[in-house]
Amino acid sequence: MSQLVLERQLPASIEQVFEFVTKRDNLLKWWGPEGMTLPDEELDFTRLGPWHSVMMNADGKRFKVSGQVTSVDAPKRVAFTWAWHDEQDQRGHESHVMLDLSAHADQQTMLVLTHTQLPDDESRENHNMGWTSSFKKLERHFGLA
Repeated sequence: MSQLVLERQLPASIEQVFEFVTKRDNLLKWWGPEGMTLPDEELDFTRLGPWHSVMMNADGKRFKVSGQVTSVDAPKRVAFTWAWHDEQDQRGHESHVMLDLSAHADQQTMLVLTHTQLPDDESRENHNMGWTSSFKKLERHFGLA
């Protein structure tokens, strides 16, 4: 198994960042790699329970991922399971994502994404590219990048 850890410092309060990584309307602004649209989703990380999203690239190829929100500890952490679906809509290998936030001086928040239980290094690298691209959109919202 493999693990991915990404960190970003954002110029906003911990409460503002937590709202951006948990509430549907905010998630829709940054969820998924650049160039992807979300034609179908149920994204709400403010409560425990199921979630899913379908990301579609410019060529119309669809990528479905789903899971369960397993932990919400506002404004410090949200955690959820993660599994890609195949073309027959069958869930594949399940991994786990944690978004941890910590407040710093001058309205700065450290966001740490930990994606665990990835099946191999290739999967870790693919998720690294996807999360990094998604985080670029998140950083732009906060005036970075």
